Amino acid sequence: MEKENNFEDSMKNLERIATELENGNLSLDESVKKFEEGMKLAKQCNDILEQAEKKITILLEKNGELEEQNFEAN
Repeated sequence: MEKENNFEDSMKNLERIATELENGNLSLDESVKKFEEGMKLAKQCNDILEQAEKKITILLEKNGELEEQNFEAN
């Protein structure tokens, strides 16, 4: 089973892929593969940020008291 990257690792990998694509030294097939990988990483980053936002919202909406609650991700 593939270990999920944390946000920072995913962002570093996404930046690396963007740099490789910008350099223009890849074949069309390699570019498409890198683009697909980058899109997957971008989605992972977005999902991590959405989860963090939901957690913060739950913390702040608890009657002014900072009490952590579990939530179900959609």
